Amino acid sequence: MNVFGVDIGGSGIKGAPVDLERGDLAEPRHKVLTPHPATPDDVAGCVAEVVANFGWSGPVGVTFPGVVTGSTIRTAANVDKSWVGVDAGKLLSDRLGGLPVTVLNDADAAGVAEMTFGAGRGRKGTVILLTLGTGIGSALFVDGRLVPNTELGHLELKGHDAEKRASTKAKEDEDLSWEHWATKRLQRYLDHVEMLFSPELFIIGGGVSRKADKFLPLLEDLKAEIVPAELENNAGIVGAAMAAAAR
Repeated sequence: MNVFGVDIGGSGIKGAPVDLERGDLAEPRHKVLTPHPATPDDVAGCVAEVVANFGWSGPVGVTFPGVVTGSTIRTAANVDKSWVGVDAGKLLSDRLGGLPVTVLNDADAAGVAEMTFGAGRGRKGTVILLTLGTGIGSALFVDGRLVPNTELGHLELKGHDAEKRASTKAKEDEDLSWEHWATKRLQRYLDHVEMLFSPELFIIGGGVSRKADKFLPLLEDLKAEIVPAELENNAGIVGAAMAAAAR
């Protein structure tokens, strides 16, 4: 069965039909740039553009970079603050001509996909997926069950939101080398998360997961196993489609 998934990010909005038996995209994804400012109306227009590119007419799952309860947005760190309080499910369904829409946190979606089809498949105990990109998203699992909306990218690190220092955007904005970013920024963040949660496994997702060989070997002294996401940057799309199918 194919279901459509859309992943809203701080820099791009991408989507595709997903083959839920294989846990992979059924067609190559279509991506558009996230508008700036990323207001609800403008982002909804981009989501409609992505869906229309495939002529899709069934259920749609959509990820959002912030806390989502029901289908209402509670936080919006990397998109316009006017999203807070918006019923995103209704807004997007209206823009998609009444198609049923399921909305969930972006990292939670990626985590569900990785736990089902990727690096977390069959793993028990505490597993934390971290998506490194414009910000840092997190998904926490205990014996395979999701604890939603953890938002661990907003833990304090050196007096700042951790994502302001350890995200890949911080690396790019400050022109940090892989070594400096991994050993001085990401290492300290992971040490802090490990101290708080003692996971058995870290899964590193987001676009940077494609370059895991450049930074994962530089990390030291973590008790947890740490691996790149197997679904790489498609995990959010797959997880969004899974949520829509479940709904």
